[in-house]
Amino acid sequence: FAVAAPAVAPARAGVDDAALADVLNDHWRLVMARNPEWASTLGDRRADARVSDPSPEASERFFHAIAALERRALAIDPAALSPTDAGWRELFVEHLATTRATEVCYDALWVLSPRQNPMGDLFGTLDLQPLETGRDRQRYLARIRAAAGALDDHRAALELGRQTGRVASVTAVRRTLEMVDSQLAEPVAAWPIVARLPGELLDANETQRMIDRVVREVYRPALADWAAYVRATLLPVARSDAAPGLASLPRGDACYAARIRQQTSLPLTAATVHLEGLRATTRVEAEFRSLAPRTLGVSELGAVFSRLGEDPALRFEDAGAIVATAERALARAQAALPRAIGVLPQTACVVREIPKYEAPFTTIAYYRQPDPDGGKPGEYFVNTYAPETRPTFEAEALAFHESVPGHHVQIARAYEQPDVPAFVRYAGSTALVEGWALYAERLADELGLYTSDTARLGMLSFDAWRSSRLVVDTGLHALGWSREQAIAWFEAHTPLARNNIENEVDRYISWPGQALAYKLGQLTLLRLRAEAEVALGPSFDLRGFHDTVLGAGAVGLPQLEARVAAWVEAQRVAMAPVATHAEGGIPAAGR
Repeated sequence: FAVAAPAVAPARAGVDDAALADVLNDHWRLVMARNPEWASTLGDRRADARVSDPSPEASERFFHAIAALERRALAIDPAALSPTDAGWRELFVEHLATTRATEVCYDALWVLSPRQNPMGDLFGTLDLQPLETGRDRQRYLARIRAAAGALDDHRAALELGRQTGRVASVTAVRRTLEMVDSQLAEPVAAWPIVARLPGELLDANETQRMIDRVVREVYRPALADWAAYVRATLLPVARSDAAPGLASLPRGDACYAARIRQQTSLPLTAATVHLEGLRATTRVEAEFRSLAPRTLGVSELGAVFSRLGEDPALRFEDAGAIVATAERALARAQAALPRAIGVLPQTACVVREIPKYEAPFTTIAYYRQPDPDGGKPGEYFVNTYAPETRPTFEAEALAFHESVPGHHVQIARAYEQPDVPAFVRYAGSTALVEGWALYAERLADELGLYTSDTARLGMLSFDAWRSSRLVVDTGLHALGWSREQAIAWFEAHTPLARNNIENEVDRYISWPGQALAYKLGQLTLLRLRAEAEVALGPSFDLRGFHDTVLGAGAVGLPQLEARVAAWVEAQRVAMAPVATHAEGGIPAAGR
């Protein structure tokens, strides 16, 4: 997959049937046209001058096209396909159906937060865009101009949302304005989209002046006008923090049901998920009571959480220490990885700091995928803002989740699969992506990667966090919880810092359902592994199990279950004196 090639190139990878290949190609063209920023990250340089169309009309056209693609995919007879193609068709139909079902959410009309806003989206995209050639720089400037024009369309969409009773929560609007206002207050020359030119460019000074002028004269005034509209018109009517979830939006119940299915790949109700969260929270609290006495000298949960949450000795002193801890944890995990994974990712992973404009308003860390051609490594971004609030005991679990053996291993391996269609290779099931990363925190413990029992308390802290997400997300969006109720739950059931809790709750309010994927995915992986261990006994191969999980990209959890079942059966056959076996469905690892 060449950097300069259109991102549609791998859409039909691993598929033989012509009709299925055609619909996969058409789908990927649609998705890349709808998301030119994403296309840029996947190497389609033709997309570098464009931005997404935020208008409701564009959303309507997109969902209409998705429905047409779904009809075409359903018309393909699975009985006429090879087992592998039939497996991909099944997964593709599910992907289209869950995407189409989210139309009822009308995201373009109301979604606004520090993580999802026009300025942040542009800055994050341009940070990845090349600037080496004259054409690169022309596209860079064109994208800034296009983003300035799109602000009018974004404002029109938000206005339609206001008129139809769909507005973001007041805290989401307020904090977005704080983020944008803080950037507007900075000298344009210091803006990250201006001050990022490679120093070796021969015409760096001239290019710098051009970018500075376009930002100063075109983009900044448009952004200031957009912010003025949000402040004057949206902020006064934003949804109260007393009812910030989907339950307070028109058709919010239907939207949340669609989000649960999309994010988990499972047919679950909010009530079922909420109950599972309560059970999972109870289990991890028992682990705290077992481990805490020998590390903190206390076992009562309130005392444990207070100590972890308030002891200044368990906080970082400076940003450099945060980065150094992350880098050491990553290095240890890289060295241990061959003991757990047979097919290792070929792409490197590095540690980065979250940009200063974003850090006060976002979560403690995130992972950014590598370039598909390997030109850019995977990047583990860690938040170094206000280091004295960042817990030392959580730092190792965080690194193992976001980098190795977590997100980087799963995502890089998916990118490196030659026979996986693009919709799975580059996107796929959130439940597998996030479920694997949470599973990796416990796998790191099996590999002996935590340096102390205090760091293992960090692992439990994160598990309590993800278990509580099931309770809080469903509480906010199905049960009508207030923002303060959600914060109070986290304070009672996790040792997370208050600033982290607030950022996380605001994230769930603006991104319904995504928080459910972590724990539900991890629970599925743990169950499948336990069942395989029982079925295979002493012959169970941990590396083979993990290669099977990672070997076809981020498939849905039902498809993952079928893959693992096929692998277990293949191991049984291989152990038998004389046997034959043929696998079906989505191909097993190594094929």
